[in-house]
Amino acid sequence: MGEIEVRRRRGSDMAACTDALATVHETDRYPAQWPADPRSWLTPRGLIDAWVAVDGPTVLGHVALTRTGEALAGDIGLPAEQLLSVARLFSHSGARRLGVAGALLDTAREAAAADGVRLALEVEDGGKAAIALYERHGWTYVGSRTDDWTTADGRPARMRAYLAPAGPTPQPDTERSQDRA
Repeated sequence: MGEIEVRRRRGSDMAACTDALATVHETDRYPAQWPADPRSWLTPRGLIDAWVAVDGPTVLGHVALTRTGEALAGDIGLPAEQLLSVARLFSHSGARRLGVAGALLDTAREAAAADGVRLALEVEDGGKAAIALYERHGWTYVGSRTDDWTTADGRPARMRAYLAPAGPTPQPDTERSQDRA
């Protein structure tokens, strides 16, 4: 594998993003229910920007930034205008432990910092690898709540809210940057 590049998502990336998402859904059940229109799912309401991690023509991962809803802002304890939300973060199941998810998170965090806002996110309690990734990257857990949807295994979704660290993106040491999400 060559060097991983993170760049803004292009319209021409959508088929490859959908293919990568399919590997994640098969491996991790993310998203919990396969969307009827995966391309639209990758472009959620309130989208601000989106990036892909690529190795040549191969899409290895994806992240989007969206406006933050009032419920998450309330969980975080900051006004929604001071936040952006991480959404649709995933790395191809064949590209795990290569730093893809961490590189995408760093890119999103740098973009938010350039806009003078903090990043927030929600993750379903069953996403143990994702939770470990966020915590390795210094995100702060601020609380949980039950959401109005059901997980793939039939239980009510329990969402964990996280806030990104303030300030510039730290450069994790090599051992810590080996993402498992």
